[in-house]
Order: sequence, then C-alpha cells, then structure tokens
Amino acid sequence: MQSTVTVKPSDLPLQCLYRWESQRRDAVYLTQPTGGGAVDNITWGQAAEQVRRMATWLQSHGWEAGSRVAVLGKNSAHWILADLAIQMAGYVSVPIYPTFNAEALAYILEHSEAKACFIGKLDDTANVHSGIPQGFPVVVLPLAPADVKGLAWNELLTGNAPLQGQPVMDGNQVSTIIYTSGTTGKPKGVVHTFNTMAWGVSSATKRIPMDANDRYISYLPLAHVAERMLVEQASLRYGGQIFFAESLDTFLQDLQRARPTIFFSVPRLWVKFQHGIHSKMPAKKLNFLLSLPLIGGLVRKKILTGLGLDQCRIAAGGAAPMPAEVLRWYRRLGLDLIEVYGMTENCGVSHCTLPGSDKSGNVGFPYEGVDQRIDPETGEIQMRCPALMLGYYKEPVLTREAIGADGWLHTGDKGQINAEGAMVITGRVKDIFKTSKGKYVAPAHVEDLLVRHTAVEACLVTGANLPQPIALLLLSPDASASAQNAEGKAALTAELAQHLKDVNAQLEPHEKLDMLVTMTTPWTPENGFVTPTLKVKRPVMEAAFSAQFEAWLAQKQPVVWSGQ
Repeated sequence: MQSTVTVKPSDLPLQCLYRWESQRRDAVYLTQPTGGGAVDNITWGQAAEQVRRMATWLQSHGWEAGSRVAVLGKNSAHWILADLAIQMAGYVSVPIYPTFNAEALAYILEHSEAKACFIGKLDDTANVHSGIPQGFPVVVLPLAPADVKGLAWNELLTGNAPLQGQPVMDGNQVSTIIYTSGTTGKPKGVVHTFNTMAWGVSSATKRIPMDANDRYISYLPLAHVAERMLVEQASLRYGGQIFFAESLDTFLQDLQRARPTIFFSVPRLWVKFQHGIHSKMPAKKLNFLLSLPLIGGLVRKKILTGLGLDQCRIAAGGAAPMPAEVLRWYRRLGLDLIEVYGMTENCGVSHCTLPGSDKSGNVGFPYEGVDQRIDPETGEIQMRCPALMLGYYKEPVLTREAIGADGWLHTGDKGQINAEGAMVITGRVKDIFKTSKGKYVAPAHVEDLLVRHTAVEACLVTGANLPQPIALLLLSPDASASAQNAEGKAALTAELAQHLKDVNAQLEPHEKLDMLVTMTTPWTPENGFVTPTLKVKRPVMEAAFSAQFEAWLAQKQPVVWSGQ
C-alpha cells in the first residue's frame, strides 16, 4: 500500500475551486455546446454556485462520510460539476465509462456500493435501462437523453440552498475510485486520494507549466485518468478554461472553436488526423512543400489552423504506444508533440518526453519524484512515486500483486532504459506470444510499422502457435470506400502487399508476417474490440477471430479480405 502523501492544502481541488470562485468569479470556466451551434458558458462563480447547491442535496441524505456516488455519461460541463459536488459533500466519486455494457455497469454500482448515480450525455441508453437496478437513485444531468428518468439536476438546484463556507477535505481522504476499462477481466477499482491526484498534477506541471490562460478541449472519456488529470484537475489547479466537444461529427469544428493551448489525444486519433491530411495532400507532395523555406511555413500554418491547433503550445499522445514516425511528422509541422506514459494506478504520472525535444522511440524521462527500474528477470518496467493508488478497491490480493512490499508498481509493460536515461517501451509482458517454432514475438514494434500506411486505421499482430505471425488490419473509412469496386480493391490489395514486403524487410526472421487480413467493421468500445481509449483488446480479438486463422492461411495470399 502507498504510504501517506502530503501536498499543500491550497493545491487540493476544492480549495482551488474556492480560490477561483473568489478571484475569477466572472471568468468563463466551462464552455458547453448545447446543439445547433449554441454554447453555454459557465463562469467560475456560476460553477461554484451549482456545486454548492448539489452538495447540499447530497448531504441531505445523511449518508456516511466517504460513501460512493457514481457519474455515468459522456464529457460535459455538468459531469465535472457533479464530480465536484460529490467531493464537496464529503463523498467519493465513481466515474463510469459511458461505453460499458449493462453487466459492467451493474457490477461497478454493486461492487462500489454506490448510493446514487448522476447520468449525463449518452449515445445509447439500453445499458442504463438494463444495468441500473429498479428504484436506484438517479440524477439526470442536462443533455441526458429524454428516456433517462430520475431527479432533474436543474430542479434540484432550485430546491436546495448553496452549501455555505469552504468545506475542506483531508488530503489523505479517498477522492475517487476509477474502475479501469482493462483489456482483460472485470474492471478493477483504482483508489486515489486527494493528495495522490494533487501530487500528480504538481509533478507533471513542473515539466509542462500551465496557467489561467490555457484552454483545453475535453472529448476523451472523463472516466479515464488521463482526461481527469490533464483536463479536469489541471484546469482546477491553474484556472484554465475547458471547452467540450459536441459529437464526433462536429469534432473538427469543436477544435476550431476551442483552439486549445493544451491538447491530448490517443495515438489512433493522431494517426487518423495524419491520414486525413494525406488524403487531401499526398505525403510526397506535402514533404516537398514543407521543405521550401517560405511556402513550408504557410503550409504548416494552414494545416494547424485547419485542425484548430494553431494556438497549441503543448500537444501530447499517450494511453497506447505512439509510432515514432508519427511523432516526427507532427513535429515537422511545428506541433510540439510529446509522448506521455502512465496508467490509472499512478494517476497517469510516470514519464514523458521533453517539450521541444526532437527525440523519438522512447517515452522520455521520469517526472520529478518518480523512481524507475527494470526487473532484471522479466524486463518489466516498475516505478514508484507519491501518485500511486492506495490499491484496488476490495482486492487486497490484486493490490499486493500490483504494488510490492517495497512500494514499486508492477506496470505489466516491458522496457529498457537507454543510454540517456529515457524509457523505451518494448511491449506488454503478457502480449508476447510464442509461435509454433518456439520463437517469442513482441508485437508492439511490428504494429508501429503497419499503421504507417494511410489505409490502416488500427491493427493487431497475433499468431500464438502459428508458424509465423499474422496481422489483422482495420481499414480506414476512405480505404474501405475505395475498395467497394473491383478496380479499387485490386489497387489497394497491391498496395498492402507491397506494404507487407516493406514491413517484413525490417523484421527479424521469426517476426516476419505471413499475411495481412483486412477488416472494415469498426473496432469500437461498444462492440468490445477496444477500450474507451481505443487500446485493442487482444484477448477479445483473438477469441473472436482465431478460429478463422487456418482458413485465411490456406488461401496462401499476402492480403486476405475477411469480409468482416
């Protein structure tokens, strides 16, 4: 278990809210699209008022201090306000991914012993209706679907007076239980205190300074630790403004409206942005234009402005391996794209590359206060710092397995420390598989090579007990569309076959791929193939498709069209 962590009381989230309530009362804190191009701007004063009123309602139930209250929904201003109200009332927030199925939702509510649940924006309510027990207390946030029934947020605000004073939470109190989406097994509840999260913000922002002028756009799940820390907690600490995305369809317009100064995205989306640009301007032509002194600068500005990132001073990628080629490509555009490495168990605070660096192929150096080491037998990355979780909720055995008696977190990632002291991740300890030839394959770097082709949106290299590995490719929407006729399909098949040759030329003999299998059905959190942060769920994918491996191999083709 993590030892007691201390931080300055003024750095805890509620104290930060009180500070901005007083000092920046009329400054806009949250900007929420409400449909049809309209937005709702909520100031720090208005936010604090709503939080105080909702905290009064929560406390009126007389629940024991530290009781759990869940928040389920897509990102919205009221998601954050609900989270703060739970904290102000003296309770523990339990964020739940809106893409969790009914079984996972019911499990988390029962396992956490949640007293109530705030429900906000959702794309689909089927899981809510079957996953939430009949009669369970529900508060319906603004923008929730009409068929979600419960107590209305705005009506509760009207019926409750603001909680007075400045309730202060002890930093060692539990603040939240974050249930990991995970790539295997049931969700685990990661327990964090106010101090662990506040220390994480302090350590990270010593390397990446932030202030009240910063703008963030919130679109990755707030139930995920990265969005919680980088957007919610950082804006609370420094007084910045949060913009929210309305939908996937409006995301580019949302980005252009926010023009964030700090922007975090997962690698799959960074790759998707890159492919979108290449679809309008082929890579060869773009590289030529960027090499021209005057024209190159104009092209860079046009591309970044079109993405809404022309004001972005720090861009970050994380939550999954970032291809080195993608990092270099964005840096050439003039975007200072850094790579961050962390996990829910350490508040996402472990390593990051240095702003302004031209290095690639590693996730950088430990943040201040973070210790790192490599297990000499397994090659596993281990780390420790004051941002470590207390443990997994109600899971003492799993906690002991994750955090040794000496306080080191076992990350499950394989890596090595290079000559400069930077961490190089070589794969997941459990992702490594053995072919029928008895050779071990670490798939991560092969996958990095595969996604460089603009037709490939995501991929999975697999092949346990096969003679050679194979790769499952999710084609981009543009590539799928181009293959709708025989001529387009033949052209794409030839391109991918050449890509396979190029990739295999860079691999060791035992790593060379036998074939590429194309897929066009999206891999989404809803169908269970990826986590909410778009990490491919290897066990789910292999269980779904392994029975077809032999039939695909029997075709003896470099590229097989699965029809799936």
